[in-house]
Amino acid sequence: MPRRLPRPRSRAAPGETPAQRSRRARRIVEQLKERYPQVRVPLRHRDPFQLLVSTILSAQCTDAMVNRVTPVLFEKYKTPRDFAEARARDLERIIKPTGFFRQKTRAIVGMSRSLLERFDGRVPLTMDELLTLEGVGRKTANVVLSAKRLEPWGGGDDPADGLGIVVDTHVRRLSRRLALATTDDPEKIEQELMQIIPRPEWDGFSLRLIYFGREVCTARSPQCGSCPLRQDCPSAPYLGAPPWMRGRVRRVTELRRRR
Repeated sequence: MPRRLPRPRSRAAPGETPAQRSRRARRIVEQLKERYPQVRVPLRHRDPFQLLVSTILSAQCTDAMVNRVTPVLFEKYKTPRDFAEARARDLERIIKPTGFFRQKTRAIVGMSRSLLERFDGRVPLTMDELLTLEGVGRKTANVVLSAKRLEPWGGGDDPADGLGIVVDTHVRRLSRRLALATTDDPEKIEQELMQIIPRPEWDGFSLRLIYFGREVCTARSPQCGSCPLRQDCPSAPYLGAPPWMRGRVRRVTELRRRR
């Protein structure tokens, strides 16, 4: 198994001013838009409720696996009431391939009951209201709000929604490698990205970064040599070096930047 690459240190590119960092972030946004002109949430769904369920299932699981499970799941359970009244054992059996199936069952049933009790079974489309649902955190809420702008069922962007930036494992990893964030905490990463990424780009930026993290800047084998973001990536010099040279190249690179 390939050895996991070292994490970039939790700080911005040495010697970079906030203005330079913002300009670099905008160049990264444009490069990603050029590579991925059209983006959609990769979790298959027909409405915001299905997306809520799918996003809960996606925790510690690939989107591909979730997309294999949900057709069977949504054929059996079609509404929040169906999920709220589901027998845990039956639900667990269907979603077991996604992992952590007992916790996810509790979260989905709890979220469905919250919808029925507070919103008459309709999914609210503001951050504050979504966060009142059991089992729904900022990442899940941001996925739904991003889809609201991108999907046919959505009503477009509205500042009152409280939209943020989705931070999953790919966004977290790439934000550190690209030195767009100075922390490893997902909520703090989101706040830092919101300061340097133009607001109209928030929804598409996270999806494009997720695609890029899967295809190019992977966890164990980043393709730094052919990466279109190489010129704006402080990690490229050592992550793109041969494994036996990475530590040495990293030290030399950081020493040069400090001079």
